[in-house]
Amino acid sequence: MSDFLAGKVAVVTGAGRGLGRRVAEALAARGMRVAIVARSSDQLDEAANAITHAGGKALTLAIDVGCPKDVARLREAVLIEFGSPSILINAAGTFGPIQLIRDSDADRWIETVRTNTIGPYLTSRAFVGDMIDGGWGRVINFSSAATLHPPGTLNSAYGASKVALNQLTRHLAAELAGTGVTANVIHPGEVKTAMWASINDEAASAEGAEPFRQWAADVGARGGDDPQRTVDLIFSLIDGPSADANGQFLWIDGGRQAPIASW
Repeated sequence: MSDFLAGKVAVVTGAGRGLGRRVAEALAARGMRVAIVARSSDQLDEAANAITHAGGKALTLAIDVGCPKDVARLREAVLIEFGSPSILINAAGTFGPIQLIRDSDADRWIETVRTNTIGPYLTSRAFVGDMIDGGWGRVINFSSAATLHPPGTLNSAYGASKVALNQLTRHLAAELAGTGVTANVIHPGEVKTAMWASINDEAASAEGAEPFRQWAADVGARGGDDPQRTVDLIFSLIDGPSADANGQFLWIDGGRQAPIASW
């Protein structure tokens, strides 16, 4: 890969921990200035320290990506500190309630959609115009293989939010065609992240959640997918073999979940 990313600006949501942090650190290692976004200031400070100690540059923003005012503040801070970003990674996500719709916690259900769908809409809206003006950019949204499985019980919030994210990304990709900017969704694999831990904990006592308990136990026992495979897929989309992809659903190499036909 070339070093043309050096000095460019990236925004990574969900960067306080897990895959988002792993991706942010990898981008910084390529010489990018990275704005890292999450709700937890403590997690962001840890991530920023890791980046700066490795010689990178990080800007921390503790915001709610589902809040328009917070994302407007994010845009202003990034432009002032770093300039216009050319890469946006929407890795922030939550699984939401493991409940039947009739019994579901409405606040948690809606919050899942705000984080998983509204957040990427707002950040794309905030930054994609600058990418178009610059003639090059990448928007990469973290989706899930769950969106391509037959609908089941108990995970309507997560499934609906990620299906909506898929379609949002396809619409964005159609708007971006021919601009030098692309938008895609990825299934980052089945990784032992904080989301995995929360599914494991909630499914332990949720009625009818045996499939979730089995999945969480299997990932825990086998170790899940290697997070580096997600990083490799990100770079493939940025300036590697998949750099021309636009409006596609992409998979890590050799993941636990075999690729499923999308669209």
